[in-house]
Amino acid sequence: MTRDAMLIQLDYAPNDALIQQLEKVENNTSGYEKIQKHIMDLHDHLKVDGSFVALSNSEDCFKIKIEANSPELAGEAHEKVQRFSEKFKVTVKKLENKETYYIVGFDHH
Repeated sequence: MTRDAMLIQLDYAPNDALIQQLEKVENNTSGYEKIQKHIMDLHDHLKVDGSFVALSNSEDCFKIKIEANSPELAGEAHEKVQRFSEKFKVTVKKLENKETYYIVGFDHH
């Protein structure tokens, strides 16, 4: 998948700055090529709960933002992140006191 297509699927309007940011994120995400498709699928699955995958503004990684309208939907979204992490061996790091995770990369152990 091209970087333009990836950005569009994540609901961005591609421009040079975003393409460069995505390239940094790709290079910083271990095993990125193994999990790229799964990240896109997770984004689609989370949208129904009002949550999404985005580029982090502060780190060179993808972030998963849980912005559900209710505690039930938030719980479902957290479960989806957990299943995504376990099923595809993706390391995620939950930020303290936030409804946000960082996607660290593919865990090949």
